Amino acid sequence: MKYYLIAGEASGDLHGANLMKALKKEDSQADFRFWGGDLMREVGGTEVKHYRELAFMGFAEVVLNLQTIFKNIKFCKKDIERFNPDVIIFIDYPGFNFRIMKWARQKGYRTHYYISPQIWAWKEGRIKDIKRDVDEMYVILPFEKGFYEKKHEFPVHFVGHPLIDAIYNRPQVDPEIFKKENGLDDRPVVALLPGSRKQEIKKMLEIMISVAKDFKDYQFVIAGAPSQEKSFYESFLSTKNVHFVANKTYDLLSISEAALVTSGTATLETALFKVPQVVCYKGSRISYEIAKRVIKLEYISLVNLILNKTVVTELIQTEFNTIKLKEELTKILDPYKRATMFLDYYELEKALGGRGASETTARLIYTAVKRN
Repeated sequence: MKYYLIAGEASGDLHGANLMKALKKEDSQADFRFWGGDLMREVGGTEVKHYRELAFMGFAEVVLNLQTIFKNIKFCKKDIERFNPDVIIFIDYPGFNFRIMKWARQKGYRTHYYISPQIWAWKEGRIKDIKRDVDEMYVILPFEKGFYEKKHEFPVHFVGHPLIDAIYNRPQVDPEIFKKENGLDDRPVVALLPGSRKQEIKKMLEIMISVAKDFKDYQFVIAGAPSQEKSFYESFLSTKNVHFVANKTYDLLSISEAALVTSGTATLETALFKVPQVVCYKGSRISYEIAKRVIKLEYISLVNLILNKTVVTELIQTEFNTIKLKEELTKILDPYKRATMFLDYYELEKALGGRGASETTARLIYTAVKRN
């Protein structure tokens, strides 16, 4: 069968790639055409556009790039018609995917949505679009099933979180070898995960690296995003005690003592690696003021949202500063605080449903499309 997948971010590329691998096991004749990234390309099929061409951060940035976004939407529709897939699989990325989804429904294509957009956080009214335009929805957070089925009477499949498989299936890393190969010394590592988009990386790193001078017994290592060239990070590497590794975020987390993490999927990844973390976020003032008024959540990190309690400290906007960050990093390097966080992390993993998300989703997709 022919599968058309649309992922617009690094996390979508990861989950899309693992889903494609699982679909190949279900369907030996699987033909993929996709919007994604390097990981999806490695699985096979035809890449239409790389997600780095699609990533715009925040309300203000989206407005400034509306012309490019509308051109991509128009092109995507034409490309789908040329390919004529048996099913379109939307992977998160709602701003773009909802527009294609509505059109696809009108054209009679099968529409499956993997990794629900976070309408439980904001734009809950989008449930009308989902009910109208989505054949099957696959959710990866435990509370999402109740949100859809009990609150909105829309049946969904809770398949577990694909990050668990992605992390458990990766090769083990020897800390000594990793440090040697990447020019690091023997000191424990504090990982810096500033995000994947240029706008957020600049905002995050300036403050993250400002605390490096106060923790001389540790070395700080920036996790370079696959969507950015190393040259983009050069201006941050002049700071003493700050290092850089490219495209090795999971390897870096596996040998880290602590991490400073930009809010997003990376907070969950860090938790699943059992690394104590401080969650950070700072957007443009306009974007933040708008978000503050439309997002009605007690927490911004997935770790805290899933467990519905404060497990990791969140430093948001003005609270994300050098003084506060130094205080919180000191806390998570304390043995007692670390032990408490580890226990919460194990509780988190249990709540996420265990392994097999990609295989479960692939089986459900293949069965549904074949049946129809």
